[in-house]
Amino acid sequence: MSTLALDAPALEKLVSAAVAAPSIHNSQPWRFRLRPDTSTLEVRADRGRAVPAADPEGRALHISVGAAVLNLRVAARHLGWAPDVRLLPDPAEPELFAAVRLDTPATAPTPGTEKLFEAIWHRHSIRTPFTAVPVPPAVLDELTDAARAEDAALHLPDHAETARLLHLSAEAERRNTTDEAQRTESRSWIRTGEVPPYGIPVDALGPQDAAGQLPMRDFSAIHATEHQAPALFEHEPRIAVLTTERDTRVDWLRAGLALEHVLLVATAHGVRASLLHQAMEWPYLRWEARDPHQRPGFVQMLIRLGYGPEGAPTPRLSPGEVLDQG
Repeated sequence: MSTLALDAPALEKLVSAAVAAPSIHNSQPWRFRLRPDTSTLEVRADRGRAVPAADPEGRALHISVGAAVLNLRVAARHLGWAPDVRLLPDPAEPELFAAVRLDTPATAPTPGTEKLFEAIWHRHSIRTPFTAVPVPPAVLDELTDAARAEDAALHLPDHAETARLLHLSAEAERRNTTDEAQRTESRSWIRTGEVPPYGIPVDALGPQDAAGQLPMRDFSAIHATEHQAPALFEHEPRIAVLTTERDTRVDWLRAGLALEHVLLVATAHGVRASLLHQAMEWPYLRWEARDPHQRPGFVQMLIRLGYGPEGAPTPRLSPGEVLDQG
């Protein structure tokens, strides 16, 4: 942009990028408001699209909004700003999760911005099997650097630790399918027929692992006739563990920024991802997910990485549906 202007077209681009972020059950629990007097775009939580059975503390909601803030920051840099991002900027407004000030032009492009911006539109959660091709070490190094840039860490467990984490995820998935509140809630986010712009369309759900090794989320939500036939998933899954040093609200938001930064770098390299969040929804299992051989930290997400088709996007709310007038 030769002249920076926070006008309607720029605002639409910024919010369109933000709402392309991943969120638990594709709930899209965010709202945006422009403060023209300070050139600040505020990002608030929308509790009306929370998932209290799976996320009673709102940790996943914070991660979801943090991912949207990362996309917003990337889009702002793409448009030529040097965005100033403040997390939880006002203790008197607990629903105000972030404020992004856009009054300063960038003096030079931020390296990698264009690749990340392009990746926003191609990043989709993949619920189908990956190929057996391993992700190269150099790419994995870039993913760990992406998490570190957001004050988080990405660990790459060995075979034994991966098996342990998958076992915990399988136990959590069993609990999710037998707990009435979880089962009812997850069912409510599956969309059939006329699809609203949030939730997960039934045709976006993947199969279960025929070998029973990878516990993909079933959602307990679709009729037996709508289940896809089981399929064989990769025999040696590459799981990455996203952690933060502490477990406060701001750490949850940083985990969301780190998660989306990792996913965008992966997408730029043609690496697909799916999120294994089940064990994070049960306090004891989440605590057990900590690796005793690593430094103390709090697990925020398990990420499955590999190669496969790009996948189809899930529906998104339009900018007009999530943008409040200032």
